[in-house]
Amino acid sequence: MKPILCLLITILCLAAHPLFAQDIPRVRQTIDTLTGPYFHGRGYIFEGDARAATYIQDRFTQAGLKPIGESYFQEFTMPVNRVTESPELTINGRNLTPGTDFVASANTASGKGKASIVYLDTLVFNNAATAQKFFSQDFRKKAIVYPQNFRKQVQELPAPYLQKILSAKLHIILQPKELLTTVAASPAPVPILEVKKTAWPADAKKIKYKITTHHEPTYKTRNVIGFIPGTTQPDSFIIFTAHYDHLGGQGKAVYFPGANDNASGTAMLLELAEHYSKPENKPKYSIAFITFAAEEAGLLGSLHYTQNPLSPLQQIRFLVNLDLLGTGDDGMMVVNGSIHPTEFELLKSINSKYNYLPQLKMRGRAANSDHYPFSERGVPAFFFYTLGGTTAYHNTQDKSQQLPLTKFREVFKLITDFAADLQL
Repeated sequence: MKPILCLLITILCLAAHPLFAQDIPRVRQTIDTLTGPYFHGRGYIFEGDARAATYIQDRFTQAGLKPIGESYFQEFTMPVNRVTESPELTINGRNLTPGTDFVASANTASGKGKASIVYLDTLVFNNAATAQKFFSQDFRKKAIVYPQNFRKQVQELPAPYLQKILSAKLHIILQPKELLTTVAASPAPVPILEVKKTAWPADAKKIKYKITTHHEPTYKTRNVIGFIPGTTQPDSFIIFTAHYDHLGGQGKAVYFPGANDNASGTAMLLELAEHYSKPENKPKYSIAFITFAAEEAGLLGSLHYTQNPLSPLQQIRFLVNLDLLGTGDDGMMVVNGSIHPTEFELLKSINSKYNYLPQLKMRGRAANSDHYPFSERGVPAFFFYTLGGTTAYHNTQDKSQQLPLTKFREVFKLITDFAADLQL
């Protein structure tokens, strides 16, 4: 009888507190859509960011969210360096594959041509005689090759040596593991390629390359914002945020899908919007949903919002930022957990009660996602990201199909329970 009794108790508990509240096939479809080639990495070529913003606006409209003001969009401009054609690199007559063997650095300048290889002598950083001899060379027809871990030291060379090394036709940076890139505001003085060390031949002598970029000082992008009015406390807000942008691409042949970072967080935000839009889940307080552009460019979307808020920041009772939510095997990190101990203890008690996640870990203040500009202006905020599972990050391997969504349902329930129990 005991096993049957336990089963009945479990069924009754789940009936009283449904765990699997939202539509996981719809979550998969959202992530598949946002990571597809039509959105081209949700970046700043081929209208990837604009297409993603329109998609989110349509989802807000379908869910019945209201805009704050006349539009769901909050537009702003930003500087961005764009690699507009897929880079080319040939070594000793063999073509390397862009996106797999190499990428253009985000801050690369344009350039093309042929060059012979010269390896940076790393003794130049601590031996004056070696430095003087090495930098006496003429680099103008050379491609200088050096490991990633010396990149910062190269940038900090004394002015005469730095000027010499910047006279090279091309810099090649060898990456020891995965190819990681980002978004840059402006180009460097020289073309820069980043090559996976395993793809670099030991006998490399001659190269041919082509990099095409375009610097746009006032690129127009947009945050997407919608809200659900509260039934009894409409002037008090809980805000859910996620950045929808990613790294875009490098020409037509290369794009960075950004499944975990951050189609997963965007999908979670859209699921929350669907949940709270249902009549049975209408909140007492207002809930706003903000998807930010230009997080990858330095939190520019959230910075713009905090400098130009559409409603007073003082009305935000709590903000939850959602990023990297596609895993969860090892639990979840709560950034700002130590800054807001009462709310963190509430989160822990809910997690312990329903056994949603293996663990909740906490960090202090960190400028690593869009919660940070709000925190700096006194808005209480958490940033959630899941732990374990995939390690694909800022490269072409962060694809939808490799994202496990191990604890997506559980994180959803933890968030909605936390929002319901917050003392506003």
